[in-house]
Amino acid sequence: MPAALRGGSRSNAKPRAKRPATPKTTRRSPKAAAAYSPGKLQVAQGAGLSPQHGLLAAAGVLGIALAITLATGHRGEYVVQMVGRGIDAQLGQAGFRLRAIHVLGASPMAKADILKAAGLYENQPLLGLDLNALRQRIEGVGWVKEVRVVRLLPDTLMIAVTERKQVAVWQHAGHSYVIDAAGKPIPGADPGRFAQLPLIVGLGANEHAAEILPVVGARPRMMDRLEALVRVDDRRWDLRMKDGALVQLPALGEEEALIQLDQLDQRTRILELGFERIDLRNPDMVAVRPRDGALPGQLVSGGG
Repeated sequence: MPAALRGGSRSNAKPRAKRPATPKTTRRSPKAAAAYSPGKLQVAQGAGLSPQHGLLAAAGVLGIALAITLATGHRGEYVVQMVGRGIDAQLGQAGFRLRAIHVLGASPMAKADILKAAGLYENQPLLGLDLNALRQRIEGVGWVKEVRVVRLLPDTLMIAVTERKQVAVWQHAGHSYVIDAAGKPIPGADPGRFAQLPLIVGLGANEHAAEILPVVGARPRMMDRLEALVRVDDRRWDLRMKDGALVQLPALGEEEALIQLDQLDQRTRILELGFERIDLRNPDMVAVRPRDGALPGQLVSGGG
């Protein structure tokens, strides 16, 4: 009995022949098709590159082109700054912020000026600091001879300085300056706070201080009585003592003259006798002037 078909009569159509099996393909959306570029990859493969290397090369070319484009009109610099700020913010959130500053090798007076010149503030992103610019600002401080700046992660900055050595206070033309070993005034150094330094006076005294100070400083007994070293005509020195006496040194051979005076003082206590002037300019003799002025130029001792 023939089988009944619901809804109509039995079809007399012959069955269709089966098509040979073909690889199953997947439909792509227009967007996916645009993103996929087999032609480019085939070119890369033909050049001996893998698909991954080809993509990397294409990305590199794109990056170079973008950099060239942005470099016009400072747009590239702006992008770099924005990226840098973003990185600083991320590192700051990670805890790399400035919490402490250590200044090494500086006196208390110099430390205040160094911190002011540094211009740093608490919680500043530590890794975003321009250490070269910071070092240049600190080197501009008059006290500083050399400086080294080091980050100590996660939150500390170390500033190590070599301070210009203060050797004397120089008075000239109604002004006073603290000078270093080279005779250069130190900006920011208040002479009133360096009463312990030797006082030098006169034109050229700063330039020749390094020559006379060690010679006088080697004689503590004389240094204790010294009030000031006075440069005369920028060619020789007078030593003005605290009791008002004046020791006149020659233009040449200051050390030999002071050795002679030192030996004489050990024998006769000449510095305690109250002479108004002790003249050492003649290497063959020492002439003195009493305070009363009765015997000016009196010969005290022969030279040699």
